[in-house]
Amino acid sequence: MSGPSDWDDSLTTPPEGAVEAVTAEGDAGPAVGQDEWVARHGERRTRRTGLLGTLEERLAVVPWWSWLTLFVGIICLLPLGFESGYIRRVAFDTVVFMLLALGLNIVVGWGGLLDLGFIAFYGVGAYAYALLSSGQYDLHLPTLVVIPIVAVVGGIVGWLVGLPSRRLTGDYLAIVTLFFFQVFLTATTNGDDIRGESVTNGPNGILDVDEFDIFGWTLPRSTSEGLFGVTYLYVALVFFVVVYVALHLLNDSRTGRAWRSLREDPLAAELMGMPVNRLKLMAFAFGAAVAALTGTFATALNGSVFPQNFEFPLLITIYTMVILGGAGSQAGVVVGAVIVSVLLEALRDANDARGLFYVVLVLGLVAAFRVSAKLAVVLGGTIVFGFVARLVAGGIDDAWTVGRIDDEGGRLADWAANWVIVPPRLDAWVAPVAYIGLVALVLLLSHVRGWVRIALLVPTLYLAAFVWENVLLARPESTRYIVVGALLVAMMVARPQGLLGEKRVEIV
Repeated sequence: MSGPSDWDDSLTTPPEGAVEAVTAEGDAGPAVGQDEWVARHGERRTRRTGLLGTLEERLAVVPWWSWLTLFVGIICLLPLGFESGYIRRVAFDTVVFMLLALGLNIVVGWGGLLDLGFIAFYGVGAYAYALLSSGQYDLHLPTLVVIPIVAVVGGIVGWLVGLPSRRLTGDYLAIVTLFFFQVFLTATTNGDDIRGESVTNGPNGILDVDEFDIFGWTLPRSTSEGLFGVTYLYVALVFFVVVYVALHLLNDSRTGRAWRSLREDPLAAELMGMPVNRLKLMAFAFGAAVAALTGTFATALNGSVFPQNFEFPLLITIYTMVILGGAGSQAGVVVGAVIVSVLLEALRDANDARGLFYVVLVLGLVAAFRVSAKLAVVLGGTIVFGFVARLVAGGIDDAWTVGRIDDEGGRLADWAANWVIVPPRLDAWVAPVAYIGLVALVLLLSHVRGWVRIALLVPTLYLAAFVWENVLLARPESTRYIVVGALLVAMMVARPQGLLGEKRVEIV
């Protein structure tokens, strides 16, 4: 059995002539678990042709650092173009999401490990910074000392949590990491009385956390006008660039290639002499370190930390970003984080959410039918169906058509009020029946084809508009996550590998 040193040499020293073979072939061979012919055939089938194919090939040759520079430059210019503190805060939160997505991508996208305790590492970093930079224990350590300490602590905790991964995989590993997540929440929530001493202040959290102080310069959380302290956005961007570049280099290293082999086929990787257990622990440690690092400046900006900042919906949100963008793709998870973050903010306002809903609905139909007669039939049929349904409902009972939509919603709200059935008050049975009916119609659509599907699509779209206007817009907080979940399901059906993820063709 070859040892780690043999494994390192065998991975880094290709056989004689291998480089020429790869160059002649045009790209590297298929991943572990893939058949070469199947992979090449799948690549030829998925390769675009025409204008889109040419554009895709041109964009593919642009260096990754050029995209990174352009992306970071756009975010840096946001404070100059928008003086709103809200826009700046959303940009900061988006950078936080991007870093968390990068950290989770190490474990899930590269290592292929299902980690449901990831947000706990983010919380460990936040609480570690708060304990070392607040009056909780009267410790006010320098920022440049605390940050590396927190990152190391996060990595150590990740290493310890990853120890069960040496023997557990799949659902069993998910259960263990979820248990760690619950232990973290329980410890922070009940940490106000540990042998008579308050460590975390329990649900009240730790307040008055120090601001960042770099070389004697204290970064203000807000300006004299009370606006968001934009310096924290730039500090977060510096963290992001450093982490992104470091992870890119790591992904191209022996460790990155070994992680991808582990993800594709752990048994084959182990038979090839790779230290599978060590690779799993490293994935947990690196991912946890990135999450803990993110917790430092997020806590420094907020000035406080509470247990409810790290609950399960946040974990689901980060997973959505990774899956939507493409697990295993650095650029993909960043794009996924931007899309989900902006979408969640856009859905806070009912009028913005209404416009987004109808735009996405129309774009989805255009993507499904292109510009064709079927598209005209569906759109025209849905509009006519709505006016007829509202006329019939008004004839049966005037109460079904006297409801009003937000007066400040503009022309779109006025149009929706004259098209969708909007009663002034929904009876208790209407909402669940509408939900169940909509789900039933969507499921039925997946089992029919041809003109039957087109005919069935018309009432389905109208029922979706009815549910949106009467039920979902009244509960914006829960609606945000419902919409994100629906987007994720649609992406999994249309493009399982995510927006920028690589499609893997395997022999089953």
